Amino acid sequence: MSAAPLTTMPSPPSFRGRIGCDASSGYYAASRRYRLHLSLSCPHCLRIATTHSLLDLDDTLPVELLPSVPDGRDGGHRALRPSYEASWHRYPGPAVAPVLSDDWTGRIVSTHTPDILRDLARHFGGGDSDRPVLYPHGEEVEIEAVERLCEYRIDEAAQQAGQAGADATARHTALSSLLRVLGSLEWRLASQDFILGDELTAADVRLWVTLVQLDTVHRQHLDAAAVHRIADHPHLWAYAGRLAAHPAFGPHLDLDGIALRHHARCQGLEGAGAAVQILDWAARIPDGATGQPGC
Repeated sequence: MSAAPLTTMPSPPSFRGRIGCDASSGYYAASRRYRLHLSLSCPHCLRIATTHSLLDLDDTLPVELLPSVPDGRDGGHRALRPSYEASWHRYPGPAVAPVLSDDWTGRIVSTHTPDILRDLARHFGGGDSDRPVLYPHGEEVEIEAVERLCEYRIDEAAQQAGQAGADATARHTALSSLLRVLGSLEWRLASQDFILGDELTAADVRLWVTLVQLDTVHRQHLDAAAVHRIADHPHLWAYAGRLAAHPAFGPHLDLDGIALRHHARCQGLEGAGAAVQILDWAARIPDGATGQPGC
C-alpha cells in the first residue's frame, strides 16, 4: 500500500509447508486433495489465480474465492478461521489469504506465495505441452531477480514516492529510482514479447501484477506529473495491456475489489495522479472470457 494502514496488526505466524514428489514428503501431489483460498483484490492472490489458470488446474486444484475486503474484526477472513485454528492451537493472528489447504486434514499447507507458486508449477503443471513452463530450467535466478526488482525497485519505490510524510528529496529519489527501473524494462520489451525473452514465464506474472498495483493503487498517492512520467513507457504498458487480454490474466482482475481493499486499508492523502489513469484495464479484458478459477 502507499500509506500506513488504519490499524497495525502483529505479524501472524506463517505456514511454510511444501508439496513434495511422493508420500514420504507428507504433503504430496494428489488431484483434488488441496484447495486454494484467494481474494482477488490481493496482489499475492492475483498472482496465484493467474498461475492456476495458466496451468489449467481447475479440475485438479479447486479454488474458493473470498471477499475483496476481509470480514473479520482482526482484518482476516472469517471463512479461513477454522483452517487456521485447526493448524495452530489458539492461533493469535488474523486469518489472511492466500491459503493453500489440505482437504484431507483440514489444515493449512502454506500461506507463502512464492512457495505456493513454485509447487503449483512443479507438481501440478507438468505433462501437458499446452501449458507454459513457468519456471524453465536455468532461468530460476533471473525469475528471482525480477521478483526482487518488482518488490523493492517498483512496489517499494512507488510507495515511498507517494508518502505524504516523506520530505521532497526522499520522494524525488524514490521516483527517480522507479523511473530508472521502468526505463530498463521498457528497453527490454521494445525487442521481445516477454520479460525474459520469447516465452511467458513466472516473471511475467509477477511483473504484470506489479504493474496492476502501480496503476490501480500506488498511482492514487502520486502527483499528476509523476504519473505522466510513469505512463511514458509505451512498450511496457502495451505489454501490460496485452497480458490483460490473455484469458488467464485479465478475467481475474477485480478492479472494484482492489479499490475497496485500498480504501479500507489506507489512510494516505490522495494525489492529483489519481485522476490520470495509465491503462484502461477493463477494456483489455476479453469479452466472455472464463478465466476465473473453478470452485
